[in-house]
Amino acid sequence: MPLRLYNSLSRQLEPFTPRDPSRVTFYSCGPTVYDDAHVGNFRSFLAADVLRRWIESPLCDLQNDPAKSTGRKVVHVMNITDVGHMTDDAEGGENGEDRMAVAGKRLLEAKKSGKLPAGTDTNLDPTNPYTIAEFYASRFLEDARRLGLKVALDAQSDPTLMPRPTQCIPQMIAMIQSLISKGHAYAVGPAGRQVVYYDVQSFPAYGRLSGNTLDNLRSGAGGRISDENQGQKKHPADFLLWKADPSHIMKWDSPWGAGYPGWHIECSVMAAMRLADDLGEIDLHSGGEDNVFPHHECEIAQTCGHTGRELFARTWFHPRHLFIEGAKMSKSKGNFYTARDLFAKGIEPAAIRLELIRTHYRTNANFTMQGVTDSQRMVERWRRISAVAGTSTNAAAAPRLDDSPVLREFAQAMNEDLNIAGALGVLNSWAGTITQPTASDAAILAAIDRVLGVLALEVPKATATEIGVYLGGLSPDPTVEAKLAERKAARAAKDFKRSDELRDELLALGYQLKDVAGGKVEISRKP
Repeated sequence: MPLRLYNSLSRQLEPFTPRDPSRVTFYSCGPTVYDDAHVGNFRSFLAADVLRRWIESPLCDLQNDPAKSTGRKVVHVMNITDVGHMTDDAEGGENGEDRMAVAGKRLLEAKKSGKLPAGTDTNLDPTNPYTIAEFYASRFLEDARRLGLKVALDAQSDPTLMPRPTQCIPQMIAMIQSLISKGHAYAVGPAGRQVVYYDVQSFPAYGRLSGNTLDNLRSGAGGRISDENQGQKKHPADFLLWKADPSHIMKWDSPWGAGYPGWHIECSVMAAMRLADDLGEIDLHSGGEDNVFPHHECEIAQTCGHTGRELFARTWFHPRHLFIEGAKMSKSKGNFYTARDLFAKGIEPAAIRLELIRTHYRTNANFTMQGVTDSQRMVERWRRISAVAGTSTNAAAAPRLDDSPVLREFAQAMNEDLNIAGALGVLNSWAGTITQPTASDAAILAAIDRVLGVLALEVPKATATEIGVYLGGLSPDPTVEAKLAERKAARAAKDFKRSDELRDELLALGYQLKDVAGGKVEISRKP
């Protein structure tokens, strides 16, 4: 059965039919680098990564590519937003602060209090938005590569795959001029201090993706429109393309005055620069479900207004939200995790990646520490199959789909709208029957893991101190070391009551202990 995907544009399952199966074009909305990316962000990014890996897999069947083009390639682009995403984008993006400025204030406060993120160069200038963006962009790329995001890995040799808006300002200005000349945009205000809006009434299909109608938006439904800005618009839902504002922290010269671009125009331009063909279409576009409106709705209007085409992306892919232990992520609730937070807890990248991808992308996922432990166990089971008595997973000939029931069933699940839970069920049922892995088993697993992307990720090494051996990427902790030293002394004095109390105290801190030969203690994260 060929791959079918749920298309947010048509609101139904459809066979995925790229224009050119040998070169599939895919654009993903990436992070705004004003802080470290959290696990909810990575849930969306990794869902897109699995889709990209599946399309590239020889196990994947496409309706318009029955012969499975040799070396089918997905050209995947993900932006890194470093300007234009304002704190009030939900209300139009005209009166809020640039998120780079918000990040600068946060870093300045942290610098004054001596609480800069670990590894931060103390010479970092919190007043320079370019420096701030580069700081967080580099941290995002490091995290993304540790989690196996292929577009971040590819961008090491081809940076155009992860463009940044600050590098594309002339192209944005050109697209805005095109929209004005074609009657889709207009400028208001005095010369040199103008604001350019997209005229939504000029594009009858506006609202097709999100289901919003212009009548519903006329009164500013959804909180997008402020009273201050409504008066100069032709329609309350008209959205910002450019704002001349010489006081803005990041600004560029333009025909309308020195200012900054709207958030939405950036992605239309960056997708077109690297992916769009002469018809202005791409095959796939992804982003979290919160991007559907207004961001993706506006992207469609801009791009189609510019190209004159009916479509921008043929298929829209929107993973749903991530909850933490059944609740919405919140710093005040203490359940807000960045990838770096989890790495620091000693959780290895493979377990984090698997936990984030193993729930169907159109279902709200629940990230739990017990789930991470379960994912870690799955990874360890697969590693035992992969490491067959020193046999490389490439030693056996690549298995053929027709010759392997597990590959056939895995493919059937993945071809049905990326049914990852069903695919993992197939994999784990098969893995559970293997007692003496063979090179053939390892080759089958390797074919599957090229889609899942977990086994090639780094395995954190143990770190030893005089007393402890820290496992799973955990770093030595002064508090833990002090309690271990006290516990060692208590045991030497045969004060086992105090020894047990110290074990319990460490358990309460999230660590479990195992006494090993040589008088040392293994410290691992509590499940």
